[in-house]
Amino acid sequence: MKKAFLQLHIAVFLAGFTGILGRLITLNEGMIVWYRLLLTAATMWILFGFMKKLQKIPLIDIIKISAVGFIAAMHWVTFYGSIKYSNVSVSLVCFSAISFFTALFEPVILKKKMNWTELLLGLITLSGIYIIFHFDTHYKTGIILGIISAVLASLFPIFNREFLKRTNVETMLTWQQTGGLIVLSALLPFYLNKFPVDSFIPSLENLGWLLVLAWFCSVLAFKLSGNALKRLSAFTVNLSYNLEPVYGIILAFIVYKENEFLKQMVLCWLCRYCCSIDNPCLFIS
Repeated sequence: MKKAFLQLHIAVFLAGFTGILGRLITLNEGMIVWYRLLLTAATMWILFGFMKKLQKIPLIDIIKISAVGFIAAMHWVTFYGSIKYSNVSVSLVCFSAISFFTALFEPVILKKKMNWTELLLGLITLSGIYIIFHFDTHYKTGIILGIISAVLASLFPIFNREFLKRTNVETMLTWQQTGGLIVLSALLPFYLNKFPVDSFIPSLENLGWLLVLAWFCSVLAFKLSGNALKRLSAFTVNLSYNLEPVYGIILAFIVYKENEFLKQMVLCWLCRYCCSIDNPCLFIS
């Protein structure tokens, strides 16, 4: 049991590190996700194939899993876009709204009873996001992308629970990454036409971080959380993943000193009634 908890929290920490990598990698969000899917899918086909973990599944299931993989891919695109247009902390705060959207969508999709307590707790998270939006409209685009990211992130785990009833986690993840890669590849030319890039080939530094993102934050994290799920309840796993934004924000504080941003926001809130253009902020120079 202790080993399962350790594996789970390593997986959550690795997931929290993706925010830092989203800022370290200088490619735009579309290219980051495309390379992440490419490297992750290739690694899973080789690794899980060698381990004989891949099962044969019906074509209809492949299509459904691939569709959910595209939802996951768009979640990553909007998540990294949120980081590019704001910062890691703001993006992860927005990501924490996943609890509200999960509480909202899960009963509708799975035809379950609405959990009003979870919905209320999710609304409290949204109120925190509103405070950031209200006091710093400079990050408007990043916050909107972050909210969209949270909506998408709340959807694919709901569908995954149904897939895991008839296939193993390795097969589901492999086809999910592959399906997301195929659909995103078809859409990428249109995306790059709208948001052109100077180069399609990542630098050696970017390639190194992309490998960390694919191998550690994707393949290893997915595998560890899957192993933990065998010993722990789904509720415990989902509850633990609420620590992902916490880990990510702490890392952002350490690496990028983003605590200064939050300090400024709080001070602006304290003096919002006395400051104006003619009467500058008393707390922040």
